[in-house]
Amino acid sequence: MVKCTFCSKEIEKGTGTLFVYKTGKVANFCSTKCEKNMLKLGRKARNLKWASKEKK
Repeated sequence: MVKCTFCSKEIEKGTGTLFVYKTGKVANFCSTKCEKNMLKLGRKARNLKWASKEKK
């Protein structure tokens, strides 16, 4: 199991999207919604209610 880099949702291996930066850093995304919000729109997960990093 891998966690989504943006929303911290658990993702099964082999699903979702894998983004590799030029520096070699890897980002896993559960959906295109998370991918676009982080990469294209430059949003921070801590500012969005649906992508709260502190899930209990």
